[in-house]
Amino acid sequence: MKAEIDWTDRILDLDVGAVAHGGHCVARLEGRVVFVRHALPGERVRVVVSEDGGGSFCRADTVAVLDASPQRVPAPCGWARAGGCGGCDLQHVDPAAQRELKADVLSEQLQRLAGISLRVAVEELPGGPLGWRHRVRLAVDEVGRAGLRAPRSHDVLPIADCPLTPAGTLPPVLAHGFEPGGEVEVAADADGVVHVDAPGSADGGPVVQRAAGREWRLSPGVFWQVHPALPDALAAVVGQWAQAPTGGVGWDLYGGVGLFAAVLAEQVGPSGGVTVVESSRRAVADGRAALADLPQVGWRVGRVEKLITSLNGRALDGRPDVVVADPPRKGLGRALVDALCLRHPARVVHVACDPAALARDVALFAGRGYRLEKLRAFDAFPMTHHFECVALFVGE
Repeated sequence: MKAEIDWTDRILDLDVGAVAHGGHCVARLEGRVVFVRHALPGERVRVVVSEDGGGSFCRADTVAVLDASPQRVPAPCGWARAGGCGGCDLQHVDPAAQRELKADVLSEQLQRLAGISLRVAVEELPGGPLGWRHRVRLAVDEVGRAGLRAPRSHDVLPIADCPLTPAGTLPPVLAHGFEPGGEVEVAADADGVVHVDAPGSADGGPVVQRAAGREWRLSPGVFWQVHPALPDALAAVVGQWAQAPTGGVGWDLYGGVGLFAAVLAEQVGPSGGVTVVESSRRAVADGRAALADLPQVGWRVGRVEKLITSLNGRALDGRPDVVVADPPRKGLGRALVDALCLRHPARVVHVACDPAALARDVALFAGRGYRLEKLRAFDAFPMTHHFECVALFVGE
């Protein structure tokens, strides 16, 4: 009988290999893979194993750098370390090098999951690597103290501030007590007003946001991108790639408050139609109010998966000229890609926040006769491993 492997708390000296999806690099020792945080490709580091399930891999945190990469820089936050915060994976990396690592990850996922050899630059957004996070969700510990979580853990860290948020945003919030075990969302809106959404909070909004030449007044907790430059960047790409014809039909799936619907509505004009599908009733209410001057925009409250793939009377029918989809992290998936392709839209603009999910969807669209025509990527989450992609699929 094979003895169980458990390297938890073991200290190892490792030569670090390539970056991998998920905010770590890959090292190998004694036939096992070690996923290492706070390291860089080509470095030699000393790590402590933080998690080991006894299989072919384990997870570790860097505790000392024995041979540093030239791309390594001092982390701007003391919590970006072993045993620290789980929010940032790349504070130890030069910002330009962060984007190169993300481009590496995207290329690897496309090759491995979609069989496509393609390298796309991850584009920098305005504002720099710090102070960009205008919306943050805090966890509250058992004594009512708000903070951020440790990686892969429910432990709440007693932070005093976060350099990813605009200066002065978090300290006043962190000084207050909250309902134990709950969550607190802090949002700095387009006017610089800080809103705190927590159980028992009297802050009713509205949270003012602007993009694509329009203004939204959002209820607390309604989704808006955390990087203030990203909505305009995404809306611009959708506007360039959607090419909805005058009098045509567009679908905005997982449409939120209608950012992309506003763009599509301008393209199809008053004689066309745009349908937004969104599961959040509050988002739909806010979107209706913001786009009240665009009668060609209609709204459907419900899950995209049910309204597109079901055959009941509530299903979304017809043939759209263009579909814009901004699904959650898991991507569209086989059933939804199949259902969309059966409607034969000329173009599908896919907004994705996970490169692996996007690559899987690329392969699914290819199997249905839709080629990947264009792809762009944006560094919408500096200092973390996350980034945003926009893909254009065109029917053969």
